[in-house]
Order: sequence, then structure tokens, then C-alpha cells
Amino acid sequence: MTTKIERRTKIKYRVRNKVYGVAERPRMSVFRSNKQIYVQIINDQTGRTLAAASSLGLEAMPKKEQAAKVGELIAKKAQEAGITTVVFDRNGYLYHGRVKEVADAARNGGLKF
Repeated sequence: MTTKIERRTKIKYRVRNKVYGVAERPRMSVFRSNKQIYVQIINDQTGRTLAAASSLGLEAMPKKEQAAKVGELIAKKAQEAGITTVVFDRNGYLYHGRVKEVADAARNGGLKF
């Protein structure tokens, strides 16, 4: 019997074997905790974070709305850094709910993936 964390870790490694961020197309990684959501745009060749956004400074609102705000924020920061296309890394989470909200808001903000 595997736990939720072990299951997510297995999925995460399976996805990360296929998803790799380069300078032309960095990786957009999503992490969600019970209260917050964090997004980073990472160049895996150099191991550097190019842009990051989180829901830490946002006012109290439903979690899905927070996720949408973070998606807009990361798209804006990526545009400022000159990034237009990314590879989406859902980090082992299912693609629905808050993770999907972040992706949709980032697409609406101008990111392509």
C-alpha cells in the first residue's frame, strides 16, 4: 500500500523524465500546499529560477481565485523576463482544480505551452 505522498513522488519522477526546461523553453513548475500555491519558471540547464510567483502576499479569497491570480502574476513576470513559451510541469498533481487554474490564467496572460 503506497501513501499519497509516495504516489505523487512516483508520478513526479515519471513526468520529470520527460519534461526538461532549456533556455529557449524553460520549465514552469507548480507546487501547491494546503493553503498556498507557488509557481517557478526554471532553466534546468543552469539550474536557475528565472521567475517566481506565489499566493503568499495576496488577500484572502477562495483558493481557485488565488491560483488564477498567481497564474496571471507569473505570466506577467515571464513577459518582463522575455519568456514567451514554457514547458508545464504539474509536479505530480492531477491536472484539475488549482493546478488547472494556474495553467489557464498563465495562458490567458500570454504564455504558450
